[in-house]
Amino acid sequence: MAAKKPDILVEDGTVYALRAGTSIFVKTAVLCAMTGKSNQWIGQLVSQGTLSKRSTPHGSLFDLTSTIRAYCDMLENRVKANEQKGEDELDTARRNADVSIKKAKAVVATLEANELRGKMHRSEDVSAMTEDLIFAIRGMLLALPGRLAVDVAAAKTPAEAAEQIRNEVHAVMEELSNYRYDAKKYEERVRERQRWDSDGGDDDD
Repeated sequence: MAAKKPDILVEDGTVYALRAGTSIFVKTAVLCAMTGKSNQWIGQLVSQGTLSKRSTPHGSLFDLTSTIRAYCDMLENRVKANEQKGEDELDTARRNADVSIKKAKAVVATLEANELRGKMHRSEDVSAMTEDLIFAIRGMLLALPGRLAVDVAAAKTPAEAAEQIRNEVHAVMEELSNYRYDAKKYEERVRERQRWDSDGGDDDD
């Protein structure tokens, strides 16, 4: 009858586990060598309840199989926790980005509403309305020679000619003083520009 194979074999200082499931008990120093961690690290895992010792005839030792399984479970759970943390941080970043976008849209909507109500003016619109005023002044000044030519030519003295010119200049200034900001005209300008921007966007597509 063949001799039964031993579960554990020790040869030349080397331990062989010859049957799966054989209980192997080791000291803390063995776990430190296997994991590359310090004695304090292993002790901390024991105090946290992650690892545990068992009483044996040779003292309190670690069951190698259950200890390695528990250690691997701990590492796996940490990886999952870090992945979940990363997903949570990503979700938070998305929510913050959504809030920022909504705030930006609200600001834009407010600015556009203020613009339509004439409470806020774009620089290009101010420039355009200033140009309108300049063209109005230019037209009035260019009209002066035609309005003054006959009267100045008929003046009997330089003083009389100067007075006629002065009166026409005062008339031009009086007319310019009545130049008023037209909110309705400005609103029409804004709406026209918005339609132009919309049409331009469609052409780009």
